[in-house]
Order: sequence, then structure tokens, then C-alpha cells
Amino acid sequence: MFAIVTIAGQQFKVEEGQEIFVHQLAANEGDSLSFEDVLLIDNGGSVTIGSPSIGGAAVNATVLGHQKGDKVIVFKKKRRKGYQKKNGHRQSFTKIKVDSIAV
Repeated sequence: MFAIVTIAGQQFKVEEGQEIFVHQLAANEGDSLSFEDVLLIDNGGSVTIGSPSIGGAAVNATVLGHQKGDKVIVFKKKRRKGYQKKNGHRQSFTKIKVDSIAV
């Protein structure tokens, strides 16, 4: 059984017991979350598609912790002009574990 759910503006294909990284959520470690914006559910071959979401369906998850991703270097240069700009960025993520998919 899997579901396609919108979490923090992104769509994820999730299964029960799966651990995923999502953009940082305003929740503490150990909190339980419920995501009601479920777009599709596949339950052993019977597919339910929402328009745009399935009413009454939810994905329940637990927050495992907060982490930062790898550093990404942003380098800008204009040739022959003496312009160089170097900047770095680390995205903040929340690691969640999908507990159940309720139909």
C-alpha cells in the first residue's frame, strides 16, 4: 500500500514504515503529524484518485529529527569584468517516519 501526499509544498510517494526527508517543518522531535492532502492511494491494486485530494484520507507520521543537507556552492562570474561572487547554502530538512496511511 502506498500513497502520494503533499508535504510542505512537495509531493512524495510514501509507504508505511518509510523514512523520508522533507523541507523543515515546525515540529519538535517525537511529535506526531497528520497530512490530509492525499492525492492518490494504491491499496493492493485498487487505486483511488482524488480530485484534487481524497476526503477523509490521511498519512500519519512521526518526526525523527532535524538535519541540514550538504553544502551547495553558488559561484557567479562575469568574464573580463573582474566580477566574482561565491556563496554557500545548506538546506534544513526534517526526517519523518510514516506510521500509517488511513483511508
